[in-house]
Amino acid sequence: MGDAVGRHDLTDEAWAALKALLPVAGCGRRAQNLRRQVDGIRHRVRAGCLWRDVPERYGPWSSHLMRVAVSVRGGAISSATLLKRLRSGSHKNATYVAFREVGHVIRTVQLLRNLTDAPLRRRVTTATNKVESFNRFSQWVGFGNQGVIADNDPVEQEKAMKFNSLLTNAVIFHNALDIAEIVRQLPEEGWEIGPEDLAHISPHLTEHIKRFGEYSTHELGIEPEAYDPKLDIDFTPAARRLCRSGLTGK
Repeated sequence: MGDAVGRHDLTDEAWAALKALLPVAGCGRRAQNLRRQVDGIRHRVRAGCLWRDVPERYGPWSSHLMRVAVSVRGGAISSATLLKRLRSGSHKNATYVAFREVGHVIRTVQLLRNLTDAPLRRRVTTATNKVESFNRFSQWVGFGNQGVIADNDPVEQEKAMKFNSLLTNAVIFHNALDIAEIVRQLPEEGWEIGPEDLAHISPHLTEHIKRFGEYSTHELGIEPEAYDPKLDIDFTPAARRLCRSGLTGK
């Protein structure tokens, strides 16, 4: 049996055939006792036990779980194939159970961090509000058929999503240019504009947009004037305050 240590472990002939199919790592330290780790993974799948209950003769149980993750990263197994195996949610699927437990640990750690870290909660709230604002704006732009994609063709579905995203970002860009132009005009009229004022402005504006208005397609060939991305406003103090409060994630 050579290096085989269990009745169900790979024979020398089976291991030789399998080893020839395994990808060779391009960099990094070569895994030690690879055959033993493969047998450990096979034992876990066959027995349906927890990773930590894999017999010690197969080595540290954590190395078996990590090998699955590394295999995805290295291209030995595609993420689509892994997700296909996990999609059923079967409790008899060893890979599903393993990653479910890892997910429970990650979620628990994240919840504890969220409860004890006030700056983290502020960052999460800020990021969530921005994403929700963008999604609402995107749904407002994609008003056709109430935003429902009725086509069953995945290619057509992807086209509709990308077209809507392109149009949404184009309108946001247009709004940002209009806001910047107004910000440049206000100081000339005697107004003082600071970073705190701009922090309350969002480019997800809809009141001035006529979705059912006239569309001048003959203007598509007109080259727009170059825009100035700079504003004569010092954002340094505001950036420092955000950094101290933990809103920048630094």
